[in-house]
Amino acid sequence: MKLLKNFDIDISKLNLGRFEYSFQIQDSFFELFDHSILDQGKLEAKVVLEKNSTFINLHFHITGSTRLVCDRSLDVFDYALETENELVLRYGEEDMVLSEEIEIISDKTQTINVANYIYEFISVAIPMKKLHPRYANEPEADQIIYSSEDEHQEEPEIDPRWSELKKLKHKE
Repeated sequence: MKLLKNFDIDISKLNLGRFEYSFQIQDSFFELFDHSILDQGKLEAKVVLEKNSTFINLHFHITGSTRLVCDRSLDVFDYALETENELVLRYGEEDMVLSEEIEIISDKTQTINVANYIYEFISVAIPMKKLHPRYANEPEADQIIYSSEDEHQEEPEIDPRWSELKKLKHKE
């Protein structure tokens, strides 16, 4: 839990204006989250906080690399990651999530912890299908594009044994 404190921003002491923060994300960061889809990575999260009288705008720019396991070959590889995200925290009576981009925080909130936001933004930036870079130029079975010429080609001759079975199938 001590590591989570490193991601606290004390908003109560900030005047209105723009502030910049930088957070280093290492392997120990991913250990803080149960059932994490990641366990290794070296990233930097730059957070620009703009404090206004009624809301706080947070801009996240996260760059670095994570270690992934290829879904096809099970080889481990480094995946370069870069993502930018926005979050608006509006002041209100109680904490509430309105959407992915807008949350309401209590007027009495002293600090905000950006660790969960950073983790979510990194997780969303990871592709659903993790392929080693050596497979990048190979077409996937579901991505093969057939030309219209393929549709007009004659079907190959069928083994006569199979054609007899097809006749039985069509009788039903």
